[in-house]
Amino acid sequence: MLDNAMQYSHQLLTEIVQPGDVVIDATMGNGHDTLFLSELVQSTGRVFSFDVQKVALEQTRALFEHQHQPLTNVELIHASHDQIDHYVTEPITGAIFNLGYLPGGDKSIITHPTSTISAVQQSLNQLKIGGRIILVCYYGHPGGQEELQQLLSFVAELDQHHYSCLRYEFINQINNPPIFLNIFFGATVKRIND
Repeated sequence: MLDNAMQYSHQLLTEIVQPGDVVIDATMGNGHDTLFLSELVQSTGRVFSFDVQKVALEQTRALFEHQHQPLTNVELIHASHDQIDHYVTEPITGAIFNLGYLPGGDKSIITHPTSTISAVQQSLNQLKIGGRIILVCYYGHPGGQEELQQLLSFVAELDQHHYSCLRYEFINQINNPPIFLNIFFGATVKRIND
């Protein structure tokens, strides 16, 4: 399931992220999205990666080292994703959020609707025309359903003249498979409506 979710979210980002772009991994976790984004933007791009847990930064550094991948185009930030606007000032092409808890980590440390919605709004404020924000919502844990519902309400209120939000689900999988929210901005919306 996790591999399916990761592959799908990565496919959505591959469609828009180019070498030289600036992108955000709002929930660093074990570093897989950060590594993927680093490879997409290449040496001329930049990845800002956030996590509140120091262990996430350590595991991400270890993953890069194991893959013989330099961290030269990545900034690992030990802070909540609701601090994006304190670190990212340039326009971004994409952002990814994996919501819930750190896989293999402390399940009592979870993402919360208030900080997540603030982080999504900050990402939207930085998003270039044609950019995309991917939200991978894991909701089978305590607090997960509340976060999902508040996010769904938030994205449903985004101005349809500027944004288009799609919801994707695995309908043939058990155990609360993740729900994907894909927010397009600007030019992508126009292409869909043409």
